[in-house]
Amino acid sequence: MNSSVLSTPAPQQASGRGDSSIGGLLLESGKISPENAERVLRMQKELGIRFGEAAQRLGLITEADIQQVLARQFDYPYLQKGESNYSPLLVAAYEPFSAQVETLRAVRSQLMLRWFASHKSLAIAGINSGDGVSTFAANLAIVFSQLGENTLLVDANLRTPSQHATFNSGARQGLSDALAGRAGLDVITRIPAFLSLSLLAAGTLPPNPQELLSRASFRNMSTELEAQHDIVLYDVPPFSVGADALAIASRVGGVLLVARKNHTLVADINAMTEQLSHSGAKVVGAVMVDF
Repeated sequence: MNSSVLSTPAPQQASGRGDSSIGGLLLESGKISPENAERVLRMQKELGIRFGEAAQRLGLITEADIQQVLARQFDYPYLQKGESNYSPLLVAAYEPFSAQVETLRAVRSQLMLRWFASHKSLAIAGINSGDGVSTFAANLAIVFSQLGENTLLVDANLRTPSQHATFNSGARQGLSDALAGRAGLDVITRIPAFLSLSLLAAGTLPPNPQELLSRASFRNMSTELEAQHDIVLYDVPPFSVGADALAIASRVGGVLLVARKNHTLVADINAMTEQLSHSGAKVVGAVMVDF
């Protein structure tokens, strides 16, 4: 993308209370020091240019730094690789202007029109392990949060969970513990890099995941989660490992199917769609991924 910079207010704001200005945000993030900010302000005044342009001319920041600050000004935060402990597979976090993420935003728009206009929860499901469901669910949650929707990602894969590692969450307890009555919803953790994103990790691996997800406690909890969030996305275990996905889908009501390019069989998708229909869940759509 082309670089774009905004004017910085008076010098005292760049180093003090102007925390939403280009200069203030660059200082806050440690991209420039107070001493360098003074150099930038002098050049800005002498040449009549914008703060960001002056800082770039002095070699203090890069175009990527400017783009990150602009994103923060417009409540559209994203990350630079190497600056966080999140998984590099989170393309929506690291490469928000890529063609791949544009496709994610197109999926988001379709879901907003076709499902979330009248619902709050959606299960993300696939056939086999390794189909990319968890990675897709994590990225979809990020683009929903970037829209400003109060988004919760629930790792409902109580067999081989991964979202705690994807977001480097230190939470030891999660969904399974809450369903077993061993924890409350305070186990939900905010993802600090994003303004509107939270994670309910899978928690302790239980010996009876399908039974836990079939209990009334899951139905009650999902209702409470919907009351507290705009969007609730469930990362569901693959159909090939058991009936967990059907238990979740029957409660949530809607499922987005994920197929892996050159891997998932059409016959398997058709069989899964039929099972979901029998469980009372609606297949909202299907996406093909190549993660």
